[in-house]
Amino acid sequence: GLVPYLVSLFCGLFLAIAYPPQDLSFIAWAALAPFLVILYNRDGKIALRSGIIFGLAFFLGTQYWIYFSMNRYGGLSFPASISIVFLLCLYESLYMGVFALLISGITKRISIPLSLIAPPLWCTLEYLRGHLFTGFPWSLVGYTQYSNLSFIQIADITGVYGVSFLVILVNSALSDIFIYLQKRRAGAPAHIWKPLFSLAVAFSITLVSVGYGRYTIKKLDGLKDGRKIRVAVVQGNIEQDRKWDSQYQNSVLETYMELSRSLPGKKPDLIVWPETALPFYFNANPELHKRLTSFVKDLSIPLLTGTMLVRKNPATKPNNPYSISNSALLLDGNGNTSYQYDKIHLVPFGEYVPLKKVLFFINKIVVGIGDFLPGKIYANARTEWGSFSTLICYEIIFPDLVRRFFKKRGDLIVNITNDAWFGKTSGPYQHFSMAVFRAIENRKPLVRAANTGISGFIDQTGRIRDRTGLFERAVIVDDIEIHKTGSIYRRFGDIFSFLNIGITLFIYGLSISIKRRI
Repeated sequence: GLVPYLVSLFCGLFLAIAYPPQDLSFIAWAALAPFLVILYNRDGKIALRSGIIFGLAFFLGTQYWIYFSMNRYGGLSFPASISIVFLLCLYESLYMGVFALLISGITKRISIPLSLIAPPLWCTLEYLRGHLFTGFPWSLVGYTQYSNLSFIQIADITGVYGVSFLVILVNSALSDIFIYLQKRRAGAPAHIWKPLFSLAVAFSITLVSVGYGRYTIKKLDGLKDGRKIRVAVVQGNIEQDRKWDSQYQNSVLETYMELSRSLPGKKPDLIVWPETALPFYFNANPELHKRLTSFVKDLSIPLLTGTMLVRKNPATKPNNPYSISNSALLLDGNGNTSYQYDKIHLVPFGEYVPLKKVLFFINKIVVGIGDFLPGKIYANARTEWGSFSTLICYEIIFPDLVRRFFKKRGDLIVNITNDAWFGKTSGPYQHFSMAVFRAIENRKPLVRAANTGISGFIDQTGRIRDRTGLFERAVIVDDIEIHKTGSIYRRFGDIFSFLNIGITLFIYGLSISIKRRI
């Protein structure tokens, strides 16, 4: 009948509202339980279809905002924009289809509590979704808990995937209880040890995680040997269609300079402007280049800003004479460029077209005079007070990419972005929530400057110290404490994910090699 499909649909929608801006994080702890129940011992075809339906409801519910980026700012038609969003979510839903198919297949072959297979399998698929075909690790279940600080401190060991594991584990325990009661009611053989085992495992792991979280927060809050630096973030709130209109170049630059002149309190050590805050090519507009460097020299405060840089391509590319990079520059107190970072992980179809020979009929969405060139260097800015690395736009959603910047050194994570593309949707709220985990994973404070919001300051425990609203002009200043703290995740990376992959393969292999024991 239709019951498995309807249950999958509603579970997907319920899970979607656990994310920002609704922030109903408690829903995530139970939203998947009915979905897991209908997959248990289910026919493979029904399970596969149920998984895809669940995935479509969930991903369309959390990623509908991509439509606005495509339609309003990308200039794509309504049918084209809708089609792209649907195809992306359908692709992501295939992971849910695989999850459902494997859960049904394994539980048909061997009598195993869901708490043993669902969490590692789910986390394996989240990890793969974040890495295959350039990766898109949006809507990871762990992100629903970004404001529950005690639960998420384990991310400094496991990455965000450990929090996903915890959420799926609790859902699995609830499912195992329901399946046991279902079997008892039907008069079928039912083993009490399964729900009891699942409850014990879920309770003990959650208890240990929360205990670790509270201990870690207390320890980090008690650190006294840190260095304090004052950072100012300027949110210009420049409309997307004005950013690259030449008649607004002077007024856009003036907006940022005026806001930077009006900083409250004592002089900051660093001012941060958002991604592509400069409405011109910094190295190809001598007049505005001089105006900016003179301003920084007069202010005598280092400025980190996003800009596009243009480069002439070699003569071997006659059809493509220029390349551009999405970059971050640090101008020191004298107006000289002391650091440059070129964005490494470009946005597919936004800043470049993947498989260009096959997809020759598609143009990139971001307007520019040439193809975007990806950076190759994990650049680290050195200053009088320490060092920092800059992540541009959605680079902040890639845990391993952020970690690579801090393998050897680094005191501060700076994320500059332009979320005007997302409009007034859930996109900017979700994007901001992911930054919380990067601060915890690397145990570094994080500064975020967004053109239209959400800008903010996050400390090394993931606590949001200050944040701006959406689509408002704002300046926020914070005194940030820098400590020489590290983390297991920063040092060793995704060992927890590799462990999950190993457990998943082992249980799948076991299910094939032995017959089901009831």
